Order: sequence, then C-alpha cells, then structure tokens
Amino acid sequence: MSELQDHKIKRSEKVSLALLFLFALLLLQCSKKEEPEAVDVPAKPDYEGELVWSDEFNTDSLDLSKWNYETGTGVNGDWGTGQLDVATDREENVKIESGVTGADKGCLVITTRKEKFIGRNYTSGRINTKNKASWGPGHRIVVRAWPQGVQFKGQGFAFWMMPDELPSGESHLMWPQGGEVDVMEYVGSIPNANLASVHYAWSWENNQYQDWNHNHQGGYYSYESEEVPVSKPTYGNYPPDENDPYAGSFGFHTYGLDWYEDRMEFFVDDHIYHIHYFEDGHISADDGEIKSRVDVTADGRIYKSEFSHHFEEWKPFEHKFFVILSAGVGGADRTYGGAIVPEAEFPCPVYIDWVRVYKLKNNDYPAVYVTTFGSIRPNKKSNYENIIMHVFPRHYADGNRDFLRSIYLKLYR
Repeated sequence: MSELQDHKIKRSEKVSLALLFLFALLLLQCSKKEEPEAVDVPAKPDYEGELVWSDEFNTDSLDLSKWNYETGTGVNGDWGTGQLDVATDREENVKIESGVTGADKGCLVITTRKEKFIGRNYTSGRINTKNKASWGPGHRIVVRAWPQGVQFKGQGFAFWMMPDELPSGESHLMWPQGGEVDVMEYVGSIPNANLASVHYAWSWENNQYQDWNHNHQGGYYSYESEEVPVSKPTYGNYPPDENDPYAGSFGFHTYGLDWYEDRMEFFVDDHIYHIHYFEDGHISADDGEIKSRVDVTADGRIYKSEFSHHFEEWKPFEHKFFVILSAGVGGADRTYGGAIVPEAEFPCPVYIDWVRVYKLKNNDYPAVYVTTFGSIRPNKKSNYENIIMHVFPRHYADGNRDFLRSIYLKLYR
C-alpha cells in the first residue's frame, strides 16, 4: 500500500470518528431535559461500614489505652529525615483542648515549638498506635485535621502508617521492605496541596537496609480544584494569606485511605486523587515495569500508580499497619518540605478533631469511577474523557484518545 493511500485511509477514519463524536455530543446536548438511561456500570460503594475504632479526643488527656508517646529524635538522631526537633510527652507538645473553632467537641493538639530542650532548639509531638491497634486491607482509615500553624517552609505535619507485623522467623522488619503509607503529608512550603504516598523496597535484601533499595510513589491533592493539580506543586507562596480557603492551614479537612485487597485509594474530603495498585498490570501491560499516570475522569484528575510488591518474602500491603500522628521541623533540603526558614513563626499548632477506622462494606469493589450516562454533560469539568470511554471504547483502548480529546476541545473550549 502506498503512503498516499495509507494517509487517505487514516484521514477517512479520523473524519468518521469526528462525525461520530460530534453526533454523540449532539445527542448528549439534546438529552438535557430528558434524562436517558444510565450506563451499566457499578455504582460507587457506601464506603463506611461498621465503625471499628475511633478516638474523638473528648477526654481530659490522651487515652494511653489507644496511643503511645514516641519521644526523642528517632533514627540517626533526626528521625531519619533530617529533622531538627526532639519529640516529648509534655502537654506543651501534646494535649487535649476544647473550644476549638470548627471541631466537633474536643481536639488533640500537637504543637511544635522553638525552644531549647535536651540539646535541641525545637520540640514536637509524636504519638502512635503500635501494638495497640492496627489495620490492613478491608478498612477505611481517616483523620479530621487542621494544620493551622503549618505555614512556613520547614514546618510540617503527617498522618501516616508503618507495619505492625513481622515475617515469620524475623525479629525486626527493615524499612522500606515493610512499606510505609503516608495519608497526609502537609508542609508549609507547599501550602495549597497535600501529598499521599506509598514507600516500598525493590528487593528483600535479606531484610537489611541498602541505600538504593527504596521507591516512592506519591500523588498531590489541590485544595482549590479538589483533584490532582495540573502541574506538580513546588515550594513557594508561603505563608499563605490567613483568609486563603485553598490553603490546608485554613481549616479542617478529612484525610483518608480506603484499603482494598488490590489497591489503596487516597482521598481528601471524599475526593479520591491517588490510587495505588500493589501488583503490576493495572495501568498497562504486566511487564515488570513501574508505572504511573494521571487519568482524567468524571470525578476529576486522579493519579494512578502501581507495582509495590516486588518479592515473595514479604508483601507489605497485605499486612496490618499502625497509625502515627507527628509534627516536625525540617533541618535539611532532603527533608520533605525543606529546611526551616528564619522567619518561621512558633508555636506551630495542629488540631486533630478525630481519628476513625471503618470496616469497608465492599473490600473487593473494582476501581471504577464514572457517573451515569444521564449525568454526563459536555461542559462539565473533565467529562470529555468519560464520554470518550463510553461512546468510543474501542478507539479509546486503541490509543486514539488524544485525537478524540482534540475534537472535543475544538468543539467545546
């Protein structure tokens, strides 16, 4: 076949696709008054089943039947991340407080302070549920928090999880072979976004630490657009204006994780923005390669990543993890959020309204997030991708999505 004939055939196919796409969009426009039948896709589940554990922080002091204080400076004297703070169990750093604006009732307050204490210039608070409560697949784990004081580079707060089980015959489980789950990582140097991540190892390495043996996949959430931002956030715009509703320090949000058998789904205020699959082949071919991408769906931009179970000795995200609430002060650029700046203001309080854990009603629910066909409208944010998937599934699967998207954008943008 000549190149000219091939070009004519491809051009004819594109014209046909354009006409079909235009016809489908016209049908959708005409359907605004009369709601068509729904597409046969699964509905979103009712996530929250039975409440299996919670702390509402309505007592006079921290409930030590549920929590442990973690004090000191941790791994390498800097918590393994270059931090400058020393964690204490004093009320100056960890306490229960009532009357906090926006809270249901009481609040846990974790406060970072600039003060000399045990040879350090900063103090912080850190608590966990290790050996007292832990959860794995089949659970929704969520915190309602307000990092009010986290407004400058070098200040940060995290709601995260570490392994609470050991492999048979092992007395310890090395990081990152055991995995790490970061549900909320909020730092003052990136005031308009939250980061949710998984950390894991490439190789078992006989349960020993190796510098190279670590990978991390994280997705950002924009408080303004309520989805993955178009551009990856960078340090800047701190401190935010005190009336900026798109800064995480402006008020309370819920930060959570739905933990299924095959994946984790991270959300802020029920907006899912990062889905991580444990095995290969969920994003593209099962080829042993690490992959990630941002998908544009009817529910917004969602970061998808895959493949964190690389060795048979231990599959970290099949096991139980305990919860950690911690604040810190960055002392090096390698610290997420960067090193503390001289103008940073202290004390730096973070308010935690509650922590709740639910048993998921649908632990094997498939990761399908589409609206009904009747609710699809060409002028709704991101819905062109949904239209393409359901009106032209074969062409979408064949890799023609960019061409179909360009037609939509020319018609409606």
